[in-house]
Amino acid sequence: QVQLVESGGGSVQPGGSLRLSCAASGIILNDHDMGWYRQAPGKQRELVATITRGGSVNYGDFVKGRFTIYRDNAENTAYLQMNSLKPEDTALYYCNAYRMWDNYWGQGTQVTVSS
Repeated sequence: QVQLVESGGGSVQPGGSLRLSCAASGIILNDHDMGWYRQAPGKQRELVATITRGGSVNYGDFVKGRFTIYRDNAENTAYLQMNSLKPEDTALYYCNAYRMWDNYWGQGTQVTVSS
């Protein structure tokens, strides 16, 4: 019933930008806190950004102001705007929605940053 579908990933050169989308069905996204996580080969999954229902945001230290998490409640979709991308940003990016005992994950979208 619940589904999170990520999109917007792809291949981009260093310094480029991508906007990742997380389209939700089966839940009202605005009723959940949201997060973006990423995992590169040989590395652990790490937090990229989170946003609570109240609008509080938190970013991984590596972001350095380059990424922005936000949501469009009318579209029931969350986004991650990624600017000034670096090769070390290359990873599978996952969308996460959580509230109380609920915790849902998408399948991930690949981001590759290379020359």
